[in-house]
Amino acid sequence: MRPFGALEWQIALRYLRSRRREAFISVISSLSLIGIALGVATLIIVMAVMNGFRAELFNKILGVSGHVLLQPLDGPLTDYDEVARRIDGVDGVVMAIPFVEGQALASGNVTSSGALVRGVSPQALQRLTFVSDNILLGDISGFGDDRSVVIGSRLARTLGVSLGDSITLLTPNGTVTPFGITPRTQSYSIRAIFEIGMSEYDSSYLFMPLEPAQLFFNQEGAASAIEVFVDDPDDVGSIRDQIAIAAERPLFIVDWRQRNSTFFSALVVERNVMFIILTLIILVATLNVISGMTMLVKEKTRDIAIMRTVGATRGMVLRVFLLVGLSIGVVGTLVGFVLGTVIALNVEPIRAFVSDLLQMELFSPELYFLSQLPSDLDSAETAFVVAMALALSLLATIYPAWKAAKTDPTVALKGD
Repeated sequence: MRPFGALEWQIALRYLRSRRREAFISVISSLSLIGIALGVATLIIVMAVMNGFRAELFNKILGVSGHVLLQPLDGPLTDYDEVARRIDGVDGVVMAIPFVEGQALASGNVTSSGALVRGVSPQALQRLTFVSDNILLGDISGFGDDRSVVIGSRLARTLGVSLGDSITLLTPNGTVTPFGITPRTQSYSIRAIFEIGMSEYDSSYLFMPLEPAQLFFNQEGAASAIEVFVDDPDDVGSIRDQIAIAAERPLFIVDWRQRNSTFFSALVVERNVMFIILTLIILVATLNVISGMTMLVKEKTRDIAIMRTVGATRGMVLRVFLLVGLSIGVVGTLVGFVLGTVIALNVEPIRAFVSDLLQMELFSPELYFLSQLPSDLDSAETAFVVAMALALSLLATIYPAWKAAKTDPTVALKGD
């Protein structure tokens, strides 16, 4: 048995149609429908973009920087190969990469810029898929050459250099002389240019072979630290003790949660606040449903009384007005769901189109770290938004419908 009869549908649809006397009520209902649709669509789009931001930043930050960082405590890390080999054997560890890192001033054909120089072995660079799989120009097959480097695309554009050009690196940690430390300067040829898609890395990172980096930064035979990549970054806490045991030497161990806790916590807070703020849009729209329904009930008091006198029950009147209010909520929610889903799945092409149309940059990579506007539509989250909008629409409809069902036909007709 259907919860709503054919007659109830017929009366509800008639009340939804605009008539001259109820034109103002119809306007309020239309605005309520539009408000619910825009609220649902906006919430779906913003949540998808926020999810995309977190996923992209999480993958790219950890794809280059690793999940666990090991730094020496009791002296230079000269046995880095043996330590890395032992850590590689720990269950759940994907790879352990020793590296040398330091700041340098890079000079090209046009200008100079600060660079974060990282020395790694050719095998390690090949295993860093976020770099090796995103080579824009050149290749890393000959990366082991002493005089070759791999740099980010934005750093290359800043310096005005391209594939095969030479750049000069200068570091203050140079040669020790009787007159003090003199800065060290060295020229290198560009073997390849990568583009990860995250401006922080593309504009500052420079990779060179491990041994030349050790000589350049006065760390002959030693590594600055070891980065460890694991299978499950969210479960990194359970593997830290095993890594410490496998290292067999005192090391300062810090994982990605500690290194980026403030950043990712800020993303979570921002996401939750945006969800609450945008939910208020839907709430305001449903409050308009209450006002529109209340005015409709007042306008239809005489019709309700006539229906009651010809045999309509209170339950039937209640269902009629529930249908009226739910129709606005359901249609608005469905329109918002379709609109929000379509935009969330095509947010980057839409951004590019609007940017070209307005001749302005709507998403600055330097400001937001990413070269494209990300979007990750979560089906469970979208279903929750739709269910919440429907539930609020139902709650907004119950009271006016209940007031309509309580109308006393004798009082209503006598007052008329």
